Parts: sequence; structure tokens; C-alpha cells
Amino acid sequence: MNIHSLKNNFDKFDPHLLGERLRLVRARTEALCAPLEKEDYCTQGMLDVSPPKWHLAHTTWFFETFVLLPFAQNYQVFHDAYGYLFNSYYETVGTFFPRSQRGLLSRPTVAEVYNYRCHVNAALDQILENFTGQNWQEIAERIRLGIEHEIQHQELLLMDVKYNFFINPLKPAYHRQPPIRCPEPPPLAWMEYEGGVVEIGYEGQGFSFDNERPRHKTFLRDFRLSTRLITNGEYLSFIADKSYQRAELWLSDGWRTVNEQGWQAPLYWIKEEGNWLLTGLAGQHLIDLNEPVAHLSYYEADAFARWSGKRLPTEYEWEYAAAQLPIKGNFLDSGRFHPEGTRGSGLTQLYGDLWEWTQSPYQPYPGFRSLPGTLGEYNGKFMCNQMVLRGGSCATAEDHIRASYRNFFPPGSRWVFSGLRLAEDL
Repeated sequence: MNIHSLKNNFDKFDPHLLGERLRLVRARTEALCAPLEKEDYCTQGMLDVSPPKWHLAHTTWFFETFVLLPFAQNYQVFHDAYGYLFNSYYETVGTFFPRSQRGLLSRPTVAEVYNYRCHVNAALDQILENFTGQNWQEIAERIRLGIEHEIQHQELLLMDVKYNFFINPLKPAYHRQPPIRCPEPPPLAWMEYEGGVVEIGYEGQGFSFDNERPRHKTFLRDFRLSTRLITNGEYLSFIADKSYQRAELWLSDGWRTVNEQGWQAPLYWIKEEGNWLLTGLAGQHLIDLNEPVAHLSYYEADAFARWSGKRLPTEYEWEYAAAQLPIKGNFLDSGRFHPEGTRGSGLTQLYGDLWEWTQSPYQPYPGFRSLPGTLGEYNGKFMCNQMVLRGGSCATAEDHIRASYRNFFPPGSRWVFSGLRLAEDL
């Protein structure tokens, strides 16, 4: 049985199905680490990046802290110090090791972290096989949140490995599956949408994060969306027009960042002997002009839209359009971990390939309530100085995404698998 075949039955809280999905997701995290050498597990190339070893341990700590310690009888923690080392940001469960220093920890060893995972996995199996108490609903919901949390970290793991390898002068490859050459995209076209009062947010009995709720009404003006993502070739025209040197195209904070960081092109682009090269998880190669442009900050996406005489969509516009389409695209499941060109007609690439920046700040929906207790720190505390992205990417699991899914990052973030789609008012 695979992850996808479990998806439709997952929300029945069947202990067997829940346990099977848990084991499959946990195994996938370790499979994503299989191409790494032991030396790769401890690397932290910048503050925003975490070492692979930390991802393996933190996702394990999450289950230990929020499922096993409160609900598993006679559970013995694997190591007393791990609650400090592998807590990410949960203030209400204690202090945590500084994020900026995660790459300095040679111990615990990689082997000890895998033993930690085995220890916690065994305890989770036991609680799923034997639990018959009145707290089953809460336990199931916490396990389900832990599963989705680990899937998020699978994408973060690939993002972080890509950055760690990029800053290495040897330009190592994570895998040897080269990107597929993209066909020439169709001319940029537009899909028109009539505005009015629409409903936004998650609706249904399946899983959703608290920041997707409650479903609520909002007003949209008539608008249109570009039918595909912007390509490398189109972004090169933006660069050739000296747009990184034109203050009038940039938000004030974006212009400051461009100059402080010395940005001249998207992250992972390098110009050598007149040619632009791009570094991906399969190593370095010439840029494919037909490929969607990736690893843009919000500032760069916004500046390109302004240069084009357009704008970025709001997250409400994006969701309204996406909710009318099936979820299909280029996801983590393909194993390529690289964006691909569009081959379809109509509105394409809404799901997969690249997270799409919206012009919407990450704020609570009307009537938003955080989860009770410590788990309330999961999303709500970050609703400041972040921008919303939608749609998933080539490193997002297909069964993890929904039309209502809200990703969020600070506007200067570029190591995210992020791109852009244009919008405009009618």
C-alpha cells in the first residue's frame, strides 16, 4: 500500500491506516537522506538552513513531545538533552539550542539520530496498536499533524541541501537525474474571472492547518491571471533591461536588500564566459530558457510584475482560480525536484513546479483561532512580516497540497522553490 492509496481513508482515524501512513512518510524522509554522505548531514550554509541531521531529529522530537510524552504509558525519552537540542521554536515547552549554531553540533552522531528515530517509531507503533482509550481522537489528530509537519520538513530538507551544495565550490550533485529539457512555452495568455463575494479557506472533513480556517467570505474585483509561470527567458529580459539597477521598480525594502546583498539575478544563477549557469540538485547546467524561473524573493517577483506593467495575484484570487481545478502537476513524487515547463493549455502550473508568490501578507483569517495549548505556536505566532505563497512545488508531496494551503516566508527569502505568475485588474 502506498501513500496515495491511503489518502482517501486517512481521515477516518483508523489506527491501522494512520499507522501505515505514518510509517510511509517517516520512511520517505530517510529515503530523501539516502544520497547524502555522512559529512553532508551536519552542514548549515546559512542561518535559514538547517542540517539534514537536525531535520531528522526535529521531526522525531515533534512526535515524542506532542504524542508520546503526554499519551504513551511508561514512555522513556531517548535522551534528556534532545528536548533542548531539537526543539525548533516552541517557547511553551522549554528553551532551545540557537538556530544559528545547529551546524556546529557534531554530536549526536548520525547513527545516534537514526537510533532516536527507531526508538520513537517503535513507541508510536505501540500506541497505535494498543490504544483504546478516550483520548484516541486527540492522539490521532496530533499524529496526523506530525505527519504533515514531517512532510513540510521533507521539502525544507531538499531546499537546505540544495543551498548547502550550491555554496560548495565543488558544486556536488544530490542526484544524477538531469532536468528534462522544457518545450517552448505557449505565448503568455490570460484567464479572466468575474469578481464578487466568494468563499475562501478550507472546507471539508480532511486535514487542514489552522491558518487555512475558518472558511469565510471575501470580495474580489474582476481580474485575470496569466495562464502559466514566468520563464527564465522572460526573466532574462528583465535582467537585460538593467532592472536590478532601477530603483523605481522596487519596493523600498527590496531595493535596500538588492544593494546590501548585491543581487543581480535569481539565486543559483551564475554567469561564466557570457553564459548563465544554474545549479540544481542534479548539479550545474546551462539555463533552460523555457523553464519556469525559480528561487525568486518576493521583492524580485514584485519588481518583475511592476516592470511588466502587471501585478502579483492576491492569495484570494489564486485560491478562487485554483479551487476550480484538479490537483495535478510536477511534485516531489516525480523524484526530479526541479521545475518543468508547461505542456498544457488553459490555466497551467497552478499546482506543483514552484510556489507562487502572492501580494498578500500572511495574516489571520477573520475568526481565526490557533490550536489550543503549545501547538498553537505552530502557525499563528508567525503572522507578521511574512508573505503568502500558494500552490506547492517540485519538492512538495502531491498528497500534502490543497487549494486552501497557505505557505509563508519573509519577503527576502530566495532558497524557497518559488516563482511567479502575473495578474491584473479588468
